Amino acid sequence: MTADNGKTISLVLGSGGARGLAHIGVIREIEANGFQIAAISGCSIGAMIGGIYAAGKLDEFERWICAVNKMDIVTLLDLSWGRNGLVKGDKIINTLVDLVGDKTIEELSIPFTAVAADIENEKEIWINEGRLFDAIRASISLPMFFTPVRYKNTHLIDGGVLNPVPIAPTFDDHTDITLAVNLGGSLDMSLARKDTKQDVRTELSPLRKNIQRYIDQWQSDASNDNKKDWSVYDVANMAFDAMQSTIARQKLAAYPPDVTIEIPRNACGTLEFDRAAEMIELGRRKARDCIAQARKHGSA
Repeated sequence: MTADNGKTISLVLGSGGARGLAHIGVIREIEANGFQIAAISGCSIGAMIGGIYAAGKLDEFERWICAVNKMDIVTLLDLSWGRNGLVKGDKIINTLVDLVGDKTIEELSIPFTAVAADIENEKEIWINEGRLFDAIRASISLPMFFTPVRYKNTHLIDGGVLNPVPIAPTFDDHTDITLAVNLGGSLDMSLARKDTKQDVRTELSPLRKNIQRYIDQWQSDASNDNKKDWSVYDVANMAFDAMQSTIARQKLAAYPPDVTIEIPRNACGTLEFDRAAEMIELGRRKARDCIAQARKHGSA
């Protein structure tokens, strides 16, 4: 959509797993209100959504992700038998390449930067050239989940480890407004967590149903002694979310954007991509609340 108000935006899309599907709703509201997205900086899921938008394929991606269910997600997880991550990520990336096309960043209609972390040298890596999905794959390499990506002479992991809301790549943008979406916002206790175990169980084989029933019973028995009976994954996930939220607050305080959209960090779980429609609508609602602020800043 052409920007009727003539205002351009540098869009900063943060990291946070499936909560990042809210980025789609934010983009929809930005476009609906006549702003032009002139540059994108993204980290992890933010790099994925931002890169797909810059490639002109957000409509196709939105239709696809809104049709995904839990078992689809499982089939996209190609297990790695190495020690540096559970999932190789090839199936996910190849699926997205089929959907979007094998593009380079130089081909994109919007300047785009994906942020990853060089964990060996403890520094951010800004990727703004080369194959789009190589950059995205590096940026989404969540520690312990995805295997790291070999890049030049080092290994890259999820950019959210060092900078979950990557504003710095926009500093030289000649745009009217810098708008950042932080997926590590304050908890919103009105967002009740959905219990969807039954949905998964109905699609499992008889053997896996029996295993799942055993696990459920074990968890139920254990919870009688400890209501906070978290799995190793739960602990790691909450620790990573807490770390990202803390870093995001520091980054936003040090380099405040013109407008910040906050998505509560308990909006959904990291891998709950089957809640796409819900997250997209949440993004739209949060963006609508901030549009007036963007207009006010743009007219200043």
